[in-house]
Amino acid sequence: MRARIGTYVALCKPRIIELLLITTVPALFAAQRQVPDLWLVLATLVGGTLAAGSANALNCVVDADIDAKMRRTRVRPLARHTVSTRSALVFGVILGVLACAFLAAFTTWQAGALAAVAILFYVFVYSLWLKRRTSQNIVWGGLAGCMPVIIGWSAVTGDIGWPAWVFFGVIFFWTPPHTWALAMRYRDDYAAAGVPMLPVVAPERVVVRQIVLYSWAMVVCSLLLIPASSWIYAAVAVPAGLVFLACAHALHLRVLRGERAKPMTLFHLSNLYLTIISVVWAIDSAVGLTTLGWPW
Repeated sequence: MRARIGTYVALCKPRIIELLLITTVPALFAAQRQVPDLWLVLATLVGGTLAAGSANALNCVVDADIDAKMRRTRVRPLARHTVSTRSALVFGVILGVLACAFLAAFTTWQAGALAAVAILFYVFVYSLWLKRRTSQNIVWGGLAGCMPVIIGWSAVTGDIGWPAWVFFGVIFFWTPPHTWALAMRYRDDYAAAGVPMLPVVAPERVVVRQIVLYSWAMVVCSLLLIPASSWIYAAVAVPAGLVFLACAHALHLRVLRGERAKPMTLFHLSNLYLTIISVVWAIDSAVGLTTLGWPW
């Protein structure tokens, strides 16, 4: 029974869910501009976990053939045939229905509807359409990963404030550098699986140039939150952005010099950067100091 439960948990890709929840919590705090009701936080996190688990499980169904060809993913349940395709599909659908119903019942109906949009977009637009057809797959497919922010905000207010859209943009621009850095490391895997990630179809110089451009866009977007925050957010967001840009430019410079690229440094830093920005935004909102600009 323990092994069976572990198999279904693995279908949900818990490590990815953790990162999605990290971006959900600050939106709850920012929408309230103080510590929100703890029950609302718990309900949103439970619903968000179910929604992300649903999308990831259904993605495993769609990508079973790809996962079996890639060293990084060949240990996933469907690639190892430890669970049937039908069981995984039913599991993913049930999780999705539960997620949307739970969010609608215990937060707001808008949050439930947005969760449904996120799941459907990730499965049908990204997994079934974009991923195998274009090198821009992760750029537009990454929109699904931006949804937890506006779901969290909507769970509190029933609408979506402009700071939530700004942080949505931060995650949108963060996704390509994060994913392309990983894809540079596992380029041969993606090539063997026939997935046209940018590092597979473009020279390294093009890839790292795109990483730098998206990194600048991400950092600039993160600074747009300063008018809606206090000095606490600004004091952390600015240096964190500079460190990220320095790492992106260092990767670019190594490739231009013909040296061996070390993309995993940027990949791991990207996880840390998003975590730091999310946590400081939540702390800034919880403290509730006067904003530096206009209220929303």
